[in-house]
Amino acid sequence: MPETLKIIRTDSKLECPQLDAALRERGQLVLLPDGVGENELLLQVHDADLVLMCYTPITARIIAGAARLKGIVKYGVGIDAIDIEAAKARKIPVVNVPAYAEETVAEGAFALMIALAKKLRPLQKAMDKTGWVWPANEWLASDLSGKTLGLVGMGRIGCSMARMGALGFNMRVLAVSPSTSAEEVQAAGAEKREDLRAMLAECDFVSVHAVLNPETHGLIGPRELSAMKRSAYLINTARGAIVDEVALVAALQKNEIAGAALDVFSQEPLAKAGHPLSDLFGMDNVILSPHLTFFTHDAMVRLEEDTLARCDELLSGNPVLIKSADPRLTSQTHGVTFAQ
Repeated sequence: MPETLKIIRTDSKLECPQLDAALRERGQLVLLPDGVGENELLLQVHDADLVLMCYTPITARIIAGAARLKGIVKYGVGIDAIDIEAAKARKIPVVNVPAYAEETVAEGAFALMIALAKKLRPLQKAMDKTGWVWPANEWLASDLSGKTLGLVGMGRIGCSMARMGALGFNMRVLAVSPSTSAEEVQAAGAEKREDLRAMLAECDFVSVHAVLNPETHGLIGPRELSAMKRSAYLINTARGAIVDEVALVAALQKNEIAGAALDVFSQEPLAKAGHPLSDLFGMDNVILSPHLTFFTHDAMVRLEEDTLARCDELLSGNPVLIKSADPRLTSQTHGVTFAQ
């Protein structure tokens, strides 16, 4: 009698009902909560055939303790929480789902940018408190048309953002993206720049869309923030650690930039007290979003369908399809195939 497949999905607060139902048809599904400890996860993975994760770190110790593991699936985009070198050493394929929400997250980033420009947060607070406000200098908002949008990173989401800004809002769009050619940047409606700080000095809005890796960790630091205009806004829907968050808090407190909208944070979840970013709560020029720009009905349908397809490839012993261009994934040589 064939042995029952064991599948683990971590971060179960992110509900995936269709995916879970389909995985239960394929074997034993173990759901683990957000923030599960390494020791508890180690107990579960020792006889697991497949691990699906969203935020939970998959460390070298976890990978070493998973004797039967056929693959690791990130149901999402960022893979910085997976020790990919450890997985490669054991010939365990790692795959993500990079294409389910590029338009979705770009829409979310654009919504945050519009909300900053139009001062929607303080206006709503004033309306809730008094029922009405009259035109006054404190409510003077900004147009997007004719302004300069700078993109840090020009992958799928960055390209969508460029198109929305250039074609939808008549913005001038600049981009710093070492892995993207000038021709590709231009095709998306943007102008390529090589010097990050020089680009930041030109921008009215800066939106972060880079991948988190050792080269981009802390990429937007004190010197980059000081290069921005005092009237400029920063939007981050990529990864929190790409921005030096301590420096960002200081810049906002000193009014060195006009404001920020953040959907991602190095330490999640946020907290109103005892968190490195607690001081941002209550600032009228700051919008805080709980890492949910990806979370729409449409995107979740795509995420569950694509994740299940990758799981079926791994469980059946077929090469798993890598759709990402991330070199950490494309460097794999065992049990993978690549999208054309």
